[in-house]
This record gives sequence, structure tokens and C-alpha cells, in this order.
Amino acid sequence: MRWDRFFEDLEDQLDSEWEAERAALDTEAERLRLARLSLFERLSALADRVDGPVTVDLAGGSSVDGTPIAAGPDWLAVDDGAPRGALLVPLAAVVALGPSHADLLRSARGATPSRLRERMTLGFVLRDLARRRVPVTLHSTDGREYSGTIDRAASDHLDLALHDRGTPRRADLVMGHRLVPFTALAGIRLESPVAFA
Repeated sequence: MRWDRFFEDLEDQLDSEWEAERAALDTEAERLRLARLSLFERLSALADRVDGPVTVDLAGGSSVDGTPIAAGPDWLAVDDGAPRGALLVPLAAVVALGPSHADLLRSARGATPSRLRERMTLGFVLRDLARRRVPVTLHSTDGREYSGTIDRAASDHLDLALHDRGTPRRADLVMGHRLVPFTALAGIRLESPVAFA
């Protein structure tokens, strides 16, 4: 009788040790997964499914509340309910993001963005806006605003033809030009709706 109890105790002890070892391995695997998780993957998860608005704190002290609708490796598009169009935010201008706790935990699972989305850099998106002649308002990190149309977008800067908001980009309506480094951008307000693929 005592031996049966002895072997049962040994089995229980062995089961407990195996459970503890498995839990330690699971914890270490989770730490490694989180160590490899990028902000791009978390933002992609938020853009795929978010339950509430996300606060985006920007360089220069401003904030915007809205729903992430698309993300790229160095940008985030936010629908903040503006009647014009989405706000395109370079990640370099993001100071912090404030999702709900549930969305924060869900984003920690990450998403696997498509290979195409991984190649859609801010320059790529801005070149597409230039090709489509989408009017924009650029918000700089120092609080200035520039309204116009992007004529060209290079690897790290863009050329903006300045004109009044709501007017088309025509030579006789252009009031000047600005060459703007991407690092000076806090946000790009699209002045008309654009679908992000």
C-alpha cells in the first residue's frame, strides 16, 4: 500500500516537472516571437481589425484619433472621420499610439502582411498620389501646413505645387513650389478619398 502511494507521488512529481518545463519553453518561445515582432506587423494587425479608435500622437505635439485603415513599412493611414480623406502618417513622425487594451493585446499577435505591402514604402505611396494628381495638405513636424499637389516623390523628399485647397492643379493657379524632405512630414491629409490596396 505504501509503495502504491510512493509511485503515485513520483508520477505526480514527474508530471509537475514536465508541466513546469513545458510552461518555461512556451514562455521562452513567446518571448522570442515578441522579440521578432515589428511595428509594421502590429500596425497591419490593427488595420485588419480594430474595435475602437486609436490615438496617434505626432511629432510637434499634435494628436489624431481614428481608425487605422492601412499600413506600410514606414507609414500608417488613419481614417479620422474628416470629410475629405484619410491622413497618411509617416512612422518617423509617430511618437506613440494609443489603442484600446484589447486592440493592444490583439496587435501583439501580429499579422503577416503581403509581400506587396512590405514593398509599399512612403515614397511608393506618394509617387502613386503624384501619378493620380490627388490634392493634399502636408502637415510639417513644426506645425506648418502646405496645400497643393505632389508633382514628384523621390526616395526621401517630394516636390509640392502650392495651390488653394479645393482648386485643381493648373499652371495658372499654382502659387509656388516646395521641396519637402520626408523627415519634415508629420502627416499628409488626402483632400479626396483614395483606396489603399
